[in-house]
Amino acid sequence: MTKNSSMLASHFAAAQAARQAGNVAAERAAWQAALQLDAQLPVAHNALGMIALAANQPDEAVQHFEHAIAADPAAPELLINLARTHRERHDDAREVAALDAAIALDQRHFMAWLRKAELHQRRNEISLAMQAWNAALSLSKSVDPMPDALAQLLARGGGWVAEQSGNFGAIIDAGLADERDAHNPRALRRFNACIDHLLGRRAIYANHCEGIHFPFLPADEYFDRDLFPWFAELEARTPAIRAELLALLANGRADLQPYVQQQPGTPRNLWSDLDGSLDWGVYFLWEYGERNEAACARCPETAAAIAAVPQIALPGRAPTAFFSILAPNKRIPPHTGVTNTRAIVHLPLIVPTGCAFRVGGETRPWVEGEAFAFDDTIEHEAWNESDELRAVLILDVWNPHITPHERQLLDRFCTVADASGFNPGMSRAR
Repeated sequence: MTKNSSMLASHFAAAQAARQAGNVAAERAAWQAALQLDAQLPVAHNALGMIALAANQPDEAVQHFEHAIAADPAAPELLINLARTHRERHDDAREVAALDAAIALDQRHFMAWLRKAELHQRRNEISLAMQAWNAALSLSKSVDPMPDALAQLLARGGGWVAEQSGNFGAIIDAGLADERDAHNPRALRRFNACIDHLLGRRAIYANHCEGIHFPFLPADEYFDRDLFPWFAELEARTPAIRAELLALLANGRADLQPYVQQQPGTPRNLWSDLDGSLDWGVYFLWEYGERNEAACARCPETAAAIAAVPQIALPGRAPTAFFSILAPNKRIPPHTGVTNTRAIVHLPLIVPTGCAFRVGGETRPWVEGEAFAFDDTIEHEAWNESDELRAVLILDVWNPHITPHERQLLDRFCTVADASGFNPGMSRAR
């Protein structure tokens, strides 16, 4: 070790000891002594800058931080300290320049974005503040542990962002009102989803298939009603179908079975609370492609209605059709289905107030006698917040975007797959 190195180490040790003892004068003297040996020493200039800042001497602090940055230009923390000093001096232009320089060195520097967000919000530069706050809020997820003071600051920033987003959304809604009023809501559905996603008011969900995933199909949450011209005929049968359901329910729920029936020893999962429970009870008329003759004989009007629709047909897998009964004050948790080759149809039969159904980013109420179809490989959930049973007829049909030839090919695939003994692809899951 050289003589200078030894002396620098001694000054460093003296400065640290003085800092721990709270002796500011001794710490300053130790760092100044170090600068006598190396006038460009960045750690000494930074320490003296912080001492000057604490002593309300911002001009002196600026000089030290600028010397430190000149000696170590790749250290964003030095620029953050300089920005803080300019903030104390109410010099917004130099503060933002220092913060931008820190971000140029490290685009993921949390404190740089946070201080930049505060600066632009203080200056009422809403667009720039929104950008900076969103960056800071995103980067904050990796800060662990998060000091309480910073957590409170981030919470206020998040609230401000939400408020500004709401204001922007109100402006957009007002500007689009005439155009929206001139069109059928169904024609606006995709556009509205686009705008709501842009404004942060909803998420866009992707398909997640547990079995056969047929690529390049539209990943829409709810299918357009025009794709199902037979809906009106199915809906016209609602009174007769409901009457058969009520006859079943007159026997209590003895004819139902739990929809969720897991194998013994299954680890706890999102279905555990419904496992083996009639909180979600079902009565199958078709199951895994097999017609339940006894059930269909007992409910002939419902069986005839099911036979009249273009059911999906895949050997050992589909179609499936059943009455779905959700008990009072119960929920079906968010989940995804097995294949997007099908569309799931709901015909609501008994819908008390307080029931709703969400697919992806859109929640709809069930309306008795009004059918709809959805892609169950997009996350969906249901709830019954009433004190009465909710009942729906559920059946699966072909995804309307799959061609007749593709349907034949899928049928052939399932036949060959089952004969192989490997049985890949779509499992016997609902």
